[in-house]
Amino acid sequence: MSAMNGLTSNALHGQTGRVTRAIANASHRTGVDFGYLMGQARVESALDPTARARTSSATGLYQFIDQSWLAIVNDHGAKHGMDWASNAIQRNGSGRYFVADPAMRQQILDLRNHPETASIMAAELATDNRTYLEERIGRRAEPVDLYLAHFLGAGGAAKFLTTLSSAPDSSGASLFPAAARANASVFYDRQGSPRSLADIRSTFQRKLTEGGTTAGQPAPLPAGTQTVQPADYVRIAHERLAMSQSLAERQPYPEFAPRAETARLAYLMLATFGR
Repeated sequence: MSAMNGLTSNALHGQTGRVTRAIANASHRTGVDFGYLMGQARVESALDPTARARTSSATGLYQFIDQSWLAIVNDHGAKHGMDWASNAIQRNGSGRYFVADPAMRQQILDLRNHPETASIMAAELATDNRTYLEERIGRRAEPVDLYLAHFLGAGGAAKFLTTLSSAPDSSGASLFPAAARANASVFYDRQGSPRSLADIRSTFQRKLTEGGTTAGQPAPLPAGTQTVQPADYVRIAHERLAMSQSLAERQPYPEFAPRAETARLAYLMLATFGR
């Protein structure tokens, strides 16, 4: 193996280890099944934190589209030290989420590429979806049902599952034409025939099982996992910002004084290196 190939292999191994630790930490902190979160990430992105979809805005480890990401950060970001992000997110009269400052919006969307942030937000979404689904389908939501909620939205998953219970051979593409246009391989077989609801759910079930586990319990944290929480990243960032501002009082060149976005940048840098 060449030196370059060895470096590439080490980098990929390190990335996979970081992703696994991020998912285990999210499972540990929220109680969401580690096997489900790991399987979902494998299905969505093959554990690539920088994965991008070709047919939608879906990005990152869990392939959140822009609107879904803004919604989950708006609802749960502050709990995990991202109040700077959730406070910037607004909702218009039609229910769409937006951020007035384009640069801030991009910073928030870029968090989808950070395994630690993406994993904890995916776990929070799974918790929300479980509550929603179980109230509507009258049974315990299985991991594959949670995946359907991530894929179709909670309302779409409820529609899928209620229709499945009475008409399992119904065409998924007929029920969800927009989703089928963006995800042809999910809704149609290789011959171009529409897949049934039962077939779609079974396919997702198989992929999740192959990609994760079915233990049903939060995973123990792997050896060496740091349990520093995103809120700690922000605290450290603010402490560093305060120190920089103190030094800036003696800085004769005000154009080099730190700006308020330094805390956000520090958060992103610290999250990137898992510190």
